[in-house]
Amino acid sequence: MLDIKVLREQPEYVKTQLARFGIEPEAVDRVLEFDERRRTLLREVEALKAERNAVSKEIARIKDGAERAPKIVAMREVGDRIALLDKEVAAVEDGQRVAMLDIRNLPHPDVPDGADDNANPVIAQEGEERQLPFPARPHWELGESLGIIDFERGVKLAGSRFYILKGLGARLQRALIQWLLDLHVAQGYSEVYTPFMVKEAALWASGQLPKFRDNLYHDEEAGMWMVPTAEVPVTSLYADEILEASQLPIYHCAYTPCFRKEQVSAGRDVRGIKRGHQFDKVEMYMFELPQNSYAALEKLRRDAEETARLLGLPLRTKLLCTGDIGFGAAKTYDIEVWAPGQNEWLEVSSCSNVEAFQARRANLRYRPEPGAKPEFLHTLNGSGLGVPRTMIAIMENYQQADGSIVVPEVLRPYMGGIEIIR
Repeated sequence: MLDIKVLREQPEYVKTQLARFGIEPEAVDRVLEFDERRRTLLREVEALKAERNAVSKEIARIKDGAERAPKIVAMREVGDRIALLDKEVAAVEDGQRVAMLDIRNLPHPDVPDGADDNANPVIAQEGEERQLPFPARPHWELGESLGIIDFERGVKLAGSRFYILKGLGARLQRALIQWLLDLHVAQGYSEVYTPFMVKEAALWASGQLPKFRDNLYHDEEAGMWMVPTAEVPVTSLYADEILEASQLPIYHCAYTPCFRKEQVSAGRDVRGIKRGHQFDKVEMYMFELPQNSYAALEKLRRDAEETARLLGLPLRTKLLCTGDIGFGAAKTYDIEVWAPGQNEWLEVSSCSNVEAFQARRANLRYRPEPGAKPEFLHTLNGSGLGVPRTMIAIMENYQQADGSIVVPEVLRPYMGGIEIIR
């Protein structure tokens, strides 16, 4: 959520920045109309309360009952008017909050303009688009031939976009998750294990609602939602709390399965494990002092890049443009790895600074110094990594001519020393 002071004091600036995303200025005008109506009502309420207080003191001094009676009646009417105005103020505040929740975050000055992901500049690359000395096979062929992925039974159990990992395929995924968590702990993150279902408030706090409502799974009767990413529960870990500056930064990592209704065009990404309604991910998350958040974003990016580097995967980093950056993000890096079997770069991590956007929604505050007024902190999040696409890259980059797959060296201790999946 944006700062209402910024909308009040710099409405044209906000409109100009939102126009870069194709958002009409009426979105800002609607918030400001609510804001002006709210302030007008509050002035009237405060004037009536001041009048009631003054007359109440006057009534207390009047001894003559006949003289007091009309003033008491008048003050009852004032009280009734105040009660009505308080209700109207609450309704206007609700309307203003809803209007503000619909407005995305503003972009950092570094964010380039662009219509879609084709306009994202590559700012770093390590390794080339690897060409194998034999015809590269896609992961779905490798997985089925090795008996480590079973698409048919996945569909039988749950429908399209589900699959079964078997034997060393399941073990490879488990090894990858455990290694990622251990690596991030070594990088300075504290591991947390969170619920895989959350209350609706957590979705609003993280910015998933209202924009992504149609992509989320939830139990309407219980009011519980399946998490689309660990970012959702971790964002609300300290909701409605006031942290001391000495407690910051707080860095967490978390593993969760993720549940999303993938909306994919017919004929695109229909094979394999690239897009599924359920997938696993390890998330990195930061609660930071505002003045340090962009230095923290660079650490987050480096930590995500390091995961791909240690796995021996060709990687590149992109800076997302206005046409591709997420709703809540002020600045985002995407880390991609090369998949020779599919002949494409796969995004395995998005690292974003959302500044105070989530903090305002979740009421995440810190006290700059003892006794000081609380302020909103900054939050950052990054995949570290998305597991299915990382699995794809491992299988396709480490495949051998005979159809076997070499296990990356860093994962072998987690695989009981197994070096090759045959």
